[in-house]
Amino acid sequence: MTVTDPIADMLTRIRNAIMARHDFVLVPSSRIKLSIARILKEESFIKDYEVLRGKPHREIKIHLKYADDNRPIISGMERVSKPGLRVYVQQKEIARVYGGLGVAIVSTSKGVKTGQQAWRLGIGGELLCNVW
Repeated sequence: MTVTDPIADMLTRIRNAIMARHDFVLVPSSRIKLSIARILKEESFIKDYEVLRGKPHREIKIHLKYADDNRPIISGMERVSKPGLRVYVQQKEIARVYGGLGVAIVSTSKGVKTGQQAWRLGIGGELLCNVW
């Protein structure tokens, strides 16, 4: 079975692993997924990530992060731009997620950035997802 939206598949795998209280999750690798994992690590939503070089395909091993009381750090993830309906935003239209507690992930002409980084650079792009 082929996956029509790999980014939504990645977010769903992370969401399901958090609900099952797993320590890590394996996701098929791509450049955009690596960029999303890098942003999640920079924003302290995950502990770490690493690329596993397997025989058939490379995979990303994402180490999930939990608070002291075993509550997940990521409380929600939502895919905004989908293959059937792309959502593009200008710099002025980049919204704050949960009053600044969350992060918007935007694919810009200068690479995958957080909404705040794109706003500071004065550029817009495709709004991939929101994480809080």
